[in-house]
Amino acid sequence: MNPETKNGCMLIFRGTDWYKGLSPQEMQQVGDQWMAWFKRLTDEGKALAGNPLERKGKIVSGKNGRVLSDGPFAESKETIGGYFLLAVNTLDEAVAIAQECPGLPYGIRVEVRPVAGKCPIVGEVQAEAQLAQA
Repeated sequence: MNPETKNGCMLIFRGTDWYKGLSPQEMQQVGDQWMAWFKRLTDEGKALAGNPLERKGKIVSGKNGRVLSDGPFAESKETIGGYFLLAVNTLDEAVAIAQECPGLPYGIRVEVRPVAGKCPIVGEVQAEAQLAQA
């Protein structure tokens, strides 16, 4: 893996209303396609983990994390429905895998992101501190 993807990449699946307008049989076919895609990637050693996410959860925000609200919100078209963690050599390889997503024809959007080795903000702060000491 190159430095860009040495920690792998995440595919983040956005959109949870892909099934609207599909019959139960069509929904099953799409679900089977997703499972076959994930199994193939797993068998190839490219998918390390992946799961759908439950529709309900909580959102923690605010100072000291004291603001709690129900979420994700049903009206959001950008709700995250699941993820895959990939072991790939390049971002382009992860994008090519994302382009195979069986949910794309049904409105799913796939965000492709390299996994950082550490928080990039911490790295920036450390660099600024070193410059200030010089």
